[in-house]
Amino acid sequence: MSSDNSENWDREIAEIHQRRAMAKEHGGVEAVAKHHAKGRMTLRERIDGLIDADSFKETGMGAGGAEKDEQGNLTGFTPGNFILGFAQINERPCIVGGEDFTIGGGSPTVAGLRKSVYTEELACRYKVPLVRLHEGGGGSVLGAAGKKGRGAATVGDSVASPPRFKSVAEAMAMVPVASAALGPVAGLPAARLVASHFVTMARDTAQILIAGPAVVERALGVSVSKEELGGADVHAANGVVDAVAENEAEALAQIRTFLSYMPQNVWELAPIVDTGDPADRAEDSLASVIPRNRRKAFNIRKLIDAVVDRGSFFEMGRKYGPGQVTGLARMNGQSVGILTNDGRYYAGAMTSEGAQKVRRFIEICDTFHLPMISLVDEPGFMIGPEAESGGAIRYGTAAVNAAATYSAPWASVIIRKNYGVAAAAHYGPDAYILAWPSAEMGALPLEGGVAVAFGREIAAADDPEARRKELEDELAARLSPFPRSESYNFHELIDPRETRPLLCDWIKLVQPLLPELLGPRHFGIRP
Repeated sequence: MSSDNSENWDREIAEIHQRRAMAKEHGGVEAVAKHHAKGRMTLRERIDGLIDADSFKETGMGAGGAEKDEQGNLTGFTPGNFILGFAQINERPCIVGGEDFTIGGGSPTVAGLRKSVYTEELACRYKVPLVRLHEGGGGSVLGAAGKKGRGAATVGDSVASPPRFKSVAEAMAMVPVASAALGPVAGLPAARLVASHFVTMARDTAQILIAGPAVVERALGVSVSKEELGGADVHAANGVVDAVAENEAEALAQIRTFLSYMPQNVWELAPIVDTGDPADRAEDSLASVIPRNRRKAFNIRKLIDAVVDRGSFFEMGRKYGPGQVTGLARMNGQSVGILTNDGRYYAGAMTSEGAQKVRRFIEICDTFHLPMISLVDEPGFMIGPEAESGGAIRYGTAAVNAAATYSAPWASVIIRKNYGVAAAAHYGPDAYILAWPSAEMGALPLEGGVAVAFGREIAAADDPEARRKELEDELAARLSPFPRSESYNFHELIDPRETRPLLCDWIKLVQPLLPELLGPRHFGIRP
């Protein structure tokens, strides 16, 4: 057997491993140290913190730019600044990708951009969830090739290239997409960030920007910091993010939790998890959670926790449209959507922001065939000049239409108020409807209805306020749900302590129906 080294590939094989080792150095020791000094993890550290141990299988590690001496020896290698690969989260496969900020501040290099735009295509091809860990800017004025590329590279995409956001949109219709902002995120990465079913950001390190402070000042003459322009408080309130994490580790944990409720794709069902919480658990606290004083608010999240599997409620969008409450939970191990109201904000009335949150949440749950449970305490659309100028009626009607065309099973429990058109956003087709003894319903909330129907009588009274109260008290006595129960307005009037057992029974009944729903959902135009 010949020992001639010219017959083997040892040199090339050694270079492959050398390139891989250099790729794992990110932008170099100094760049990584600078990144750490800002309190931020490298992208590979983030991936390790997100996925099951040792499950990352990278693709495109060799993409980038190599430097060689005159003898052809490798002297340097700058990897593409987007890292992409397959991994497992909770022992289920997924795609993970993100910008490497230590190379060019995450603004895409040629190789980085190619890997970046391939991310959604991979998720769609293999029908697995997609996780994006964003930190970086969009395109540079110099282009992806940088200064050296000026005049030496092609300009723009080919006319034959598919629209860049085509695969982004397709992924959202096929697989769960979860994204995190873990540093400054601007331009294209910011647009891809929000093209997700779940978005979080790390309060201590992240900002989300259409354009950064320098561009804003040049264009508008306004001087603001990154935090003022696109910090966590800004985007929690405007609905750009579904959750705010205190740090990167918490943001990664939120993504793992979100995906645990989701199926792998629209052709599969969400996993059923044994939570150890008895289906027949009846909470005594539910008998007194609703105050008899109709004007007094209560803690809706305590009520939710008493009904769903213990500790399973995962809220989304708490600071945005806060009168509406949306989140995922488990009921006897089954993933479900939870929709309700928080009477501590506008008495729970549906604002334009709240309506947009509700519509999006309903569509997410519908896409992935999750049963919906609505705990109804809806006083109606928000009224007044702000509500009218904000288009509450249009956005509210869109939410109502989303509920009316929901394809998965829906259960509604009327726990208190059920008024006006907005109440229709709490009922899907053929909903299973239960009511508590505290339930009240009608075309208008009592106080507004009295003002409209008895306005002249109240104004003519010797003591208008006393007459108003007298009328309100008189009509409040007529709001009892018992007459509606006698007319079969709902399936059952129940002891509140029966809520969980009855809903768990319902879950068992509808689970065999879920496989019939598998496949993509297509929504018609909303108002």
